[in-house]
Amino acid sequence: MTTLSEADALDGLRDALGLLKDREQVAQRLLDASARHSFDPDEELDWDAPFEEGKWFWPPELVSLYGTPMWRRMSEEQRLLLSRHEAAALASLGIWFELILIQLLVRHVYDKAATSAHVRYALTEIEDECRHSKMFARLITRGGTPWYPVSRAHRNLGRLFKTISTTPGSFTATLLGEEILDWMQRLTFPDERVQPLLRGVTRIHVVEEARHVRYAREELRRQMVTAPKWSQEFTRVTSGEFARVFSVAFVNPEVYTNVGLDRRQAVAQVRASAHRRDVMQQGARRLTDFLDDIGVLRGVGRRLWQSSGLLA
Repeated sequence: MTTLSEADALDGLRDALGLLKDREQVAQRLLDASARHSFDPDEELDWDAPFEEGKWFWPPELVSLYGTPMWRRMSEEQRLLLSRHEAAALASLGIWFELILIQLLVRHVYDKAATSAHVRYALTEIEDECRHSKMFARLITRGGTPWYPVSRAHRNLGRLFKTISTTPGSFTATLLGEEILDWMQRLTFPDERVQPLLRGVTRIHVVEEARHVRYAREELRRQMVTAPKWSQEFTRVTSGEFARVFSVAFVNPEVYTNVGLDRRQAVAQVRASAHRRDVMQQGARRLTDFLDDIGVLRGVGRRLWQSSGLLA
């Protein structure tokens, strides 16, 4: 794809959000920020500290069944247990997604100059994502819960997406996976009702993911201006379909079985929950506003996003 210089931007290459920024300058700022604010979770977090009695593993308002008739019938102990399993399910989803992202980033920089700041930052982000995946895996183990892999169908769709995705499609999917979880984690790490280890994990993730979001947003803006028309339209459709997959995979229904709930009834109540729908749309709103501004949410793609439940 075309690499834009500052001269290109100053010559008037822009989108609805304004002039496009120089790719190398953006990457260098992100590299500088990474040097100042990167963490080693193995050293940063107290993995041996006991969990605190009565504290949540995820804010209750973000637990999928919150506010449903089933939630009202559950004991406080069962609610806390569900939050523990949903935290593990989200960590499992995060590992799956970050493995996809790592491969997409490698594809993105494969034929670019390795000496560029843009490529060096992509490699730095891959380092971050490797640490995050190990951190999530350790969190699952520490919580004493199962690993919750996505379904075989979703794993195969992930393989297909990695094979056929265009560059703008890859960065749109990156933002989808990062921004909704980021919104939830920004509510989690300052919440004193939540276990300290979970707050520490989400704090690290929020700080480092902010750079990843900036990198993906700037590159997606550039791609949606410079990519061929067919690629832009393909991005709209594939991003909408990925939104549908992501919304279904967000909480593994096995969590309900593992805390002693009727799985079918729980899934039905989550789907019918106005609170849950509002949570997911709030989590996606900053992203969907951005995608709307740069021309991703149009036509069939927009209808797919709406059918995912992430866009009103």
